[in-house]
Amino acid sequence: MKYIKQFLIILLISFIGEILKCLLPLPVPASIYGMAILFFCLMTKIIKLDAVKETGKFLIEIMPIMFIPAGVGLMISWGVLRPILLPVSIVTVVTIITVMAATGWASQIIIRRSGKNKNE
Repeated sequence: MKYIKQFLIILLISFIGEILKCLLPLPVPASIYGMAILFFCLMTKIIKLDAVKETGKFLIEIMPIMFIPAGVGLMISWGVLRPILLPVSIVTVVTIITVMAATGWASQIIIRRSGKNKNE
């Protein structure tokens, strides 16, 4: 019963994200609204971490299974993707490298700043 309650909390927040997606004229996916709402609720202790922790862990564990439909969709769309495969691959590689570099750079800045604060 505990898992059902936790899953319903996550579904409710996801549903609120879907409603915001329909109401707000911003190009933001509903899942981002839902994650932001859940993050806000967890940070402000509106929702306690124990109220969603076990189900959240379970959903993270089964996440790879969620990519199977996307992979099947890519295989079905191979005829459409084949002519643009090279440009899409180049954009993907450049994006991955850019995101990795930006993340590393931001992490280094945060680590250096937190190290300076501890030394003071």
